[in-house]
Amino acid sequence: MREALVLALAYLLGSIPFGYLAGRLRGVDIRASGSRNTGATNVFRTLGRGLGITVMAADILKGLAAVLIARALLDDPWPLAAAALAVAGHVFPVWLRFRGGKGVAVAAGVLIGVMPLVSLTLVAVWVAIVLTTRYVSVASIVCALALTPLAWLYGYDWPSLILAGVVSAAILVRHRANLIRLARGQELRIDLGRARRA
Repeated sequence: MREALVLALAYLLGSIPFGYLAGRLRGVDIRASGSRNTGATNVFRTLGRGLGITVMAADILKGLAAVLIARALLDDPWPLAAAALAVAGHVFPVWLRFRGGKGVAVAAGVLIGVMPLVSLTLVAVWVAIVLTTRYVSVASIVCALALTPLAWLYGYDWPSLILAGVVSAAILVRHRANLIRLARGQELRIDLGRARRA
């Protein structure tokens, strides 16, 4: 019973739609703007840098919280299952008819909890790629591809490698449209300059 409650809580934490809520604060339905998903990048583009960074931080923290709660109450490998469900909650939130974000920020949060060395490495890679190319999608796709190999190189066990593979696959699937736009040369770069107003 405890396991079921902790896993349900992990999903519900992951499903908190901070991007959608940020849009509502500005009178905007983020699902009808920009790329039409509730992730931090769309908030950044649509509502400005401040809210975009805030939503990203909140998404990271909700993933980390799901894992820390599981670690406090359950033995391994349950925190790994909680990590997977937090990502699933973000991508498929029950509150928004299962239409959420792409899972990158919440994945960073859960990985801080279960694979901190991998997460910190990938965050550095992600930031470097975004700063040099201004393509958030490229940074996210590269990190998703590198996730499982890095977990293996750092010596994590098989359950952790399975989680890495699942998270990586989920992020790549959610970036299908970005991959098509990149191939066609139509992907938009992010503006890292002055924040936009809604």
